[in-house]
Amino acid sequence: MADGIRIGLDEVTCHFAELEDPRSEINLRHPLVSVVVIALMAVLSGAGGPTAVAKWAWMNQELLKGLLPLPNGIPRKDVFRRVLATLQPAAFQACYGNWLQSLRDKAAAATGVVQPVLAIDGKTLRRSHDKSKGLGALHSVSVWASEFGLSLGQVATDEKSNEITAIPALLKLVDIRGAIITIDAMGTQTAIVEQIIDGGADFVLALKGHQETLHDAVVDYVDEQMQTDFTNIAARRHITKETGHGREETRHYIQMPAPKTLAGFGRWKGLLTIGVAMLDCVRDGKETADIRYYISSLPMGVQRFAHAVRAHWGIENTCHWSLDVTYREDDSRIRERHLRENFAWLNRFTLSLLKQHPGKDSLVMKRRCCGWNDDFLLETLIGTTS
Repeated sequence: MADGIRIGLDEVTCHFAELEDPRSEINLRHPLVSVVVIALMAVLSGAGGPTAVAKWAWMNQELLKGLLPLPNGIPRKDVFRRVLATLQPAAFQACYGNWLQSLRDKAAAATGVVQPVLAIDGKTLRRSHDKSKGLGALHSVSVWASEFGLSLGQVATDEKSNEITAIPALLKLVDIRGAIITIDAMGTQTAIVEQIIDGGADFVLALKGHQETLHDAVVDYVDEQMQTDFTNIAARRHITKETGHGREETRHYIQMPAPKTLAGFGRWKGLLTIGVAMLDCVRDGKETADIRYYISSLPMGVQRFAHAVRAHWGIENTCHWSLDVTYREDDSRIRERHLRENFAWLNRFTLSLLKQHPGKDSLVMKRRCCGWNDDFLLETLIGTTS
């Protein structure tokens, strides 16, 4: 094994050096760091549970013995299950903080993005429920750095309705300074807005019936200005057109200053502008339309507003979709609370690693290559290419 690979893997294992071992010291045969790193490598290579992790490790034991301390050989599946079921998810996730910051810094330098969009949204693992144990399906809320292809944090809940309490906890896990935070309407809450502004970030938040007074006031104000074609205010417009996959999409973005006379204006810290996004889509001769309203702390600059709105969908189109298609996350039947949450995080983090690899193959093919080729696996893990 090349010295560079050894050094690179040392930089990976060091992130877990301070992780508290939840196991009893009696008959402790396998180092915690080795167990965790093997699980990470196995998930990167296609594993979706403790049994698959153990099988992958057994089939790659020569590689692993040359990389990691394994005084008693390859751990069995019960070891992986026990460790990942007893590790506190918050502590496990915290170990990735410095690693993620390094990946974020590299991505920012490579893309030149100064003010990234951090999209916050929830996802449910549909088959992770266990009625006999009173365990609801796992619903996790995560932060996706759209331009960087990085999952920066995750907080799990048992119910979608708990997103309102999960989002503030999630915002505390991530460095949001200088970013634009985007959230669907459920997260449009005055306390969340205040936390975002106090954290040094901007927001672009969707409006729906959850904020009945504000939503209705914004809709009425926009409709009123539309009647005069926005001639009485300093509104800005941006139009994009896209074709592909049998669809023609036209998107109209309109941004305008938020009037201080708007009902509830003073309750929303940092509120500067109102935005509207209208979508007209023609597919197979059928036309559909959609209109969405937003509040924002961004100053006037309609293209930046439009970019934030569009980038928010990256968490659905490139994160959640990939977890369903590449990782088949919806098919997972892991039904132990901490185990399923820690595997959900391993899925998100390894997806981020795959996204950082410069290869042109699809994510599905990259993950297969990790399972097929040791060099490709290690390149993806430690962020180097030959």
